[in-house]
Amino acid sequence: MKILLIGDSCTDKFIYGECKRICPEAPVPVFNPIEQKSNGGMTKNVYNNLKHLSKDWTIDLITNLNNITKTRLVDIKTNQMLLRVDEDDSCERVKNLHKLKNYDAVIISDYNKGFLHYEDIEYLINKYPVSFIDSKKELLTWIRNASFIKINESEFKNNKNFISNVDLKGELIVTLGEKGVRWKNKILPPKRQAEVSDLSGAGDTFFAAFIFSILKKKSITSSINFAQDCALTVVEKKGVVII
Repeated sequence: MKILLIGDSCTDKFIYGECKRICPEAPVPVFNPIEQKSNGGMTKNVYNNLKHLSKDWTIDLITNLNNITKTRLVDIKTNQMLLRVDEDDSCERVKNLHKLKNYDAVIISDYNKGFLHYEDIEYLINKYPVSFIDSKKELLTWIRNASFIKINESEFKNNKNFISNVDLKGELIVTLGEKGVRWKNKILPPKRQAEVSDLSGAGDTFFAAFIFSILKKKSITSSINFAQDCALTVVEKKGVVII
């Protein structure tokens, strides 16, 4: 299996610490860092999870070169996020898509940071026989030929008018958080409940696990259930983690 994974990536940085006093210059808490961890985020998180699941597949990653960084200050005792700082929150557009070789499938993980434009995504969807897309862009006609489209509940509401009036050729998968996943006219609830520690990266994990299962020729229902279980596993841990 030869797969192309393309999209914008970041570094997810978590700084865990505590606040025990108030700043004398202003009425804000003083954060004392205790430990730190970093992971590849966004498209790199999809890549890391998919590589872990599919050890014998060839997965080529095309992503931005500049380092978008998301730094989270987190209370070490409660795991409550106190502040998030985003740096270099955009990237240059991808180049030379016409030079890409043949793949069995393309995965598009688009966080709308500038790496992929509408026409780039449409080109990739039409170039490869199987396409999976998770995009933060407004959904327009460029997406209608995608094989599988994954969006969350908020994105579904924002694009509901378009979705209701366009003939999508592929499958629309809508994640609903703890309520489960909507596919066609039914909701598939999770098979178990999770004790949530951190939601960071859960959508990427779901996306990677769903793709893995589909490309293993599993049914859509089975793939959704598998992906939900993988996402539940990672939200029970701190930070952005691999399945």
